[in-house]
Amino acid sequence: MTTATSQNAFGATIQKRRKVVHGVTIGILVLDTGFERITGDIGYAPTWKFPVQYAVVRGATSKRVVQTTIDEEVVQLFLKACDDLVALGVDGITTSCGFLALLHPRLVAHCPVPVVSSSLLQIPLVQSILPKGKRVGVVTMNQDALTPAHFAAVGAPTDLPIAGIPQDSRFRQHQLTNQLTADAKVHERTVLEVTGTLLAANPDIGALVFECTNLPTFSAKVEKTFGIPVYDIVTLIDWFHAGLKPRRYLEE
Repeated sequence: MTTATSQNAFGATIQKRRKVVHGVTIGILVLDTGFERITGDIGYAPTWKFPVQYAVVRGATSKRVVQTTIDEEVVQLFLKACDDLVALGVDGITTSCGFLALLHPRLVAHCPVPVVSSSLLQIPLVQSILPKGKRVGVVTMNQDALTPAHFAAVGAPTDLPIAGIPQDSRFRQHQLTNQLTADAKVHERTVLEVTGTLLAANPDIGALVFECTNLPTFSAKVEKTFGIPVYDIVTLIDWFHAGLKPRRYLEE
């Protein structure tokens, strides 16, 4: 990575990187999938109000990532893809799967730019703003594979109430079999059913964090139906981008 330094009027050292692509702040590492992604999904480009740069991590399929552990070969694929995004010119990196929380320490140790690996990173903050006696609930694509290690890797409590999308649901099968057409209404119904069951069993839940980056499509409907705050990968990346490129109020 080629860099150059200069000093501004206040004597602070500014480091500039060589960039191939300019004007793109957020780089997104996308799993090697083929299913249709719809509005609200991290992999649906019009979801974003700002330009993003995608990089497909070839060989990193959902089957290899949505696991209790991630093998070293897959880790190296992600580190290489991070290098490629940094070389292009992005200022921050995120991923398209909440299960990559497991790699968060490796990614931030490797990358010269900030990394938000998973929507689960929001859990400590969300927990800190809830009323006394309330806690965060998590909705995930695969409850069986989501372990305490995933939460610990991002500094989150490891004993949170969790609900997963059923494996035999059309939503889950849409992902597992890389179906080319999504039925958003059917998927929405599944998310509402899963969320309703989770909330009924855990009345102390004060907010939800959606692990899966395919779930933000349904966040607004969940909030409207159950009257509970919902945080997902979109809320995280919107926050991430706001810090990397703060809103300008004054003329230069």
